[in-house]
Amino acid sequence: MTTALRYSLLDEPLIGVRLADARRVHLSLPALFVALAEDGIRDFPALRPHQRHPWHAFLVQLAAIALHQAGRSEPFATQDEWKSALLALTPGDPDGAAWCLIAPPDRPALMQAPVPEGNLSDWKNTLQTPDELDMLVTSKNHDLKAARMKCSEPEDWLMALISLQTQEGFLGAGNYGISRMNGGFASRPAVGAMPVGGWGTRWARDVRRLLASRTEIVSRLELCEQSGVALVWLRPWNGADSLAFSALDPFYIEICRRIRLIETAEGISALATGSKAARIEAKSRNGVTGDVWMPVETAVGKALTISSKGFDYKLTSELLFGQKYRAPIAQTLTNEDGKQGIVMLARGVTRRKGKTEGYHERRVPISPKVRALMIKKSTDKLAKLAEGRVSDISKMRKVLWKALATLFANGTSAFNDNDSVTDKASRFAKAFEQGEDARFFEGRLGLNDQIEAEDPEAVRLAWYLDMAERAEDILRNAFEAGPRSGEQRYRARAAALGRFHGGLRKEFPTLAEYRDNDR
Repeated sequence: MTTALRYSLLDEPLIGVRLADARRVHLSLPALFVALAEDGIRDFPALRPHQRHPWHAFLVQLAAIALHQAGRSEPFATQDEWKSALLALTPGDPDGAAWCLIAPPDRPALMQAPVPEGNLSDWKNTLQTPDELDMLVTSKNHDLKAARMKCSEPEDWLMALISLQTQEGFLGAGNYGISRMNGGFASRPAVGAMPVGGWGTRWARDVRRLLASRTEIVSRLELCEQSGVALVWLRPWNGADSLAFSALDPFYIEICRRIRLIETAEGISALATGSKAARIEAKSRNGVTGDVWMPVETAVGKALTISSKGFDYKLTSELLFGQKYRAPIAQTLTNEDGKQGIVMLARGVTRRKGKTEGYHERRVPISPKVRALMIKKSTDKLAKLAEGRVSDISKMRKVLWKALATLFANGTSAFNDNDSVTDKASRFAKAFEQGEDARFFEGRLGLNDQIEAEDPEAVRLAWYLDMAERAEDILRNAFEAGPRSGEQRYRARAAALGRFHGGLRKEFPTLAEYRDNDR
């Protein structure tokens, strides 16, 4: 039986959006590009948090590929123009099969490579719901319930398919990961600037950045300036061969798994089978592939991989101001980004062997002075201020931890070999560091306040005072978890407070001097 073409993104309104005026409608892919160019999209209601970057990257890369092939630098104005440009990318499939969610197995379907043998009879792994297909690995249903999207729509399969094919890693024999990450158990984090506006403003901005950086990416990575493989899913794949990295277009959109969507009496489902090799041979690249949102660790030439801490204040300040990582193209500010309201957006899923360890997202407002220094590429002063704050938080945490350990050791200093005491102290000290992490960049007395202030040292001192007060509050709140019996309780509390204030005098002499003068 011949499989019919179903669910064409070029012609059918399959993508649910909420418009800027809050109306909810469904659009085809060409109509979506027109709406994005007009900045008319508020959000995508069906999009799950971990799918946000893969979806944004797909839309940006696809638009940039189409515009480059058409010899344009600005988006098309009409749906018909976008449809023609997208069809021009798939000349072997003029009927639009490559833009359908379901097509005959021997032909490409969206993000699904043609099957050379022409049938799926040997594909035994059936996935009934989009979240089964997606890249998340959950722990015994504790993180997210598995296979819960029973009443799904075609767009749910679309989002899951793009998420899997563009950010999945290695997951056992036959299940290889993408090229745009540093190893099979790594991740595909993304860092980029977000100017004032909606989804469309950021989309248009990143499309321009891609087009402007094409020559640079080609030169640095020795990719194909013309006639390279841009839409990897167009090439037949038997699961045994790999595409050479040098054969790719600099904006390439990849796939990593052999997946085909099919339609049954119950609706859409997916068939999957393994492969004997990765789709793209890029292991030696260590994730350095020209991904315009990917920071690269310069000393070792490897793409960033985030830990379970995600984008904590230490990593984020290093990514924004330090020298350890080469900033991705999407992170680099230009005058076109405006002067106010710019935000640095970092996103990523932490992956480990056989599991995922959380979705992480952080937004850092860029103040006017920070913006000016970033555009000038003169961030040494910012890096020094950030490093100082990181060091000061570490010192305050150390002071607090020792005071907490003294409390839980009944007022003595014999706690180094007592795991129970050190674990308790670490749990309470963690709350302090999490609080400082949350307000590191913004809010009252945050790094932005210090950078923008006429008297930065006054802000720094006020922050010291506030930080010390927060730390002491945590210590006093821990009294209830310390010794409870008569004399031992008072001795432990007094010793802990003494240890805390003594530590402040040693580690923060300017704070101690201010307090003495204030008295």
